[in-house]
Amino acid sequence: MSGAAAAANRLAPRPRSLRRTLLVGILLPAALVIAANTVSQYRQALAAVNTAYDRTLLASAKTISEQLDVTGYDEGAQVLATVPYAALEAFEADNQSRMFYRVTGPRGELVSGFGELAAWHGRIPDRGAYAALVDFYDDQFRDQPVRVAVLLQPVVSPRGRAMAMIQVAETLELREQLARRILLDTLWRQALLVAVIALITVLVVQRATRPVRRISDELEARPEGDLTPLQASDAPRELLPLVQATNATMQRLDHLLEHQKRFVRDASHQLRTPLAVLKAQAQSARRGDIAPAAALAEIEDTVDRATQLANQMLALAKVEQLRQQHTPEVVDWEGIVRAVALDLAPLVAGRDLDFSLDAHAAPVLAHDWMLRELTRNLLSNAIRHCPPGGRLAVRLVADGRHAALEVADSGPGIGPAQRARLFQPFSSGEAGSGSGLGLAICAEIVRALGGVIALDDRVVHGSVEGLDAVVRLPLARAAPVTRP
Repeated sequence: MSGAAAAANRLAPRPRSLRRTLLVGILLPAALVIAANTVSQYRQALAAVNTAYDRTLLASAKTISEQLDVTGYDEGAQVLATVPYAALEAFEADNQSRMFYRVTGPRGELVSGFGELAAWHGRIPDRGAYAALVDFYDDQFRDQPVRVAVLLQPVVSPRGRAMAMIQVAETLELREQLARRILLDTLWRQALLVAVIALITVLVVQRATRPVRRISDELEARPEGDLTPLQASDAPRELLPLVQATNATMQRLDHLLEHQKRFVRDASHQLRTPLAVLKAQAQSARRGDIAPAAALAEIEDTVDRATQLANQMLALAKVEQLRQQHTPEVVDWEGIVRAVALDLAPLVAGRDLDFSLDAHAAPVLAHDWMLRELTRNLLSNAIRHCPPGGRLAVRLVADGRHAALEVADSGPGIGPAQRARLFQPFSSGEAGSGSGLGLAICAEIVRALGGVIALDDRVVHGSVEGLDAVVRLPLARAAPVTRP
C-alpha cells in the first residue's frame, strides 16, 4: 500500500511555483520584446551604415564625372575620361575595401575603368534620396559581393554634349566588419539590459512573495490544533482575501472541533448514567429483588430514556452539520406544522387537550429537517407540560418580513431561574421531565436559521395561565417553495 502511494506521489504533477511563474511571466515577454528591439535596432543601424557608405560611393562617382570631357553631340558624341585609379584611393577606408569603376558613353561603349564590371540595366528611382540621377544595387565582381552606385551624368563642353554613365563598385569588407561590430555592441548592451531587468525582477518577486513565505512558515511552525487567526498586517491587498478566507475557514474548523469535543464529552457523561442504571436493574432482576415483569418494565423505561437521549444528541450534532453545509432551500413552514401536528395527534388525544391550529403560508429559507425538528420539539414540550384537559394553541403567521410560530400551552410556566438555563443542553424545567435537550436543539436550529426564540409566561390578572413559545424566522423571497 505504501509502495502504491509512493508511486502515485511520483506520478502526481508537481505544484507550480509562484515565484517561477512570476519570473517566467515577466522575464520571457521582456526578453522577447528586447530581442525584437535588438533585431530592429541592428537593422536600423545597418541601414544607416549603408546610407553613409552609399553616400561615399556617390561622391566617388561625382569625382569621376568631374574628370570627363566630350566632343560631338548626342549620338555622335565621344566621351573622354582621364581618371587614374589613384583618384579613388581617397575613398578607400583603411585599405580594407577596394573600389572599382566603369565609365560608359552614350552608345554603351566603354570609355574608362574595368570592363568586366557588369553594365547597369536598371532604372532610376522616381523619388531618390539624392539630387542626382543615381541608383544603388548589389552585384558580384570577380567572385566577390560588391555594392554599386550608378550615376547618369550629363557631360557638356564647348565642343560637344552627351550623357555618360558612371558605375562605382565597392567590396563589402568594411561594411561587414562594421555590421558585426554594431551587432556585437547591440547584443552586449541588450544582454546587460536583460540581466538588469532579471535582477530587478528577482528582487521584486522575492519581496512581493515574502508575506506568502512568512505566512507559510507561520502555519508550519504552529502546534497541532492551533487555529488562531493569521496576523498578516503587512500582507499586500491582493493577499488579504486569501488571509481572510483562511481565517474564516480556521474559525469554522475551530467551531466544529469545539462542537465535536463538547459532543463527545456530553455523550460520554450523559450515556454513562442510563447504562449504569440499566446494569443495576439487570443485576437486581437477576438476584430476584423485584418481580420479573416489574424489572422488565424498569429496563424498558431506561432503554427508552437512553434511546431518546441518544436520538436528541444526534439531532443536536446534525444541526451543526447542516449549518456548515450552507445549502438550505425555500420551504413552506405551513405544511411542516400541519404534518407534525398530525403526527403528534395521538399524544394530544391521550391528554385530552383542547387543541387549535391556525397556520398560514410562510416560506422560509431552511432545511426541511431543521423546521420539522424545531416544530416537533416545541409541540412535544408543550404537550408534555400541558395539564390533562388543558388548552394548546398553535399559530403560524407571516407579517411581511418574518414568519412567526406561536405555541401557547396552559402549563405552569417557568420561573426566572429556570428561564436563564432552559436553552442550555441537559437542563430541563422539572426533574425527571426529560433529557434537557429539546429546547437546546430548538435554540441551535433557530440560531442557525438566523431567527430568534423566546419563552414568555402568559399572565392574566396577575396569575400565570400558561407559557408562550414564539419563534421568528426571516421570510424567503423570490424563490421556489419546496413543500414537504
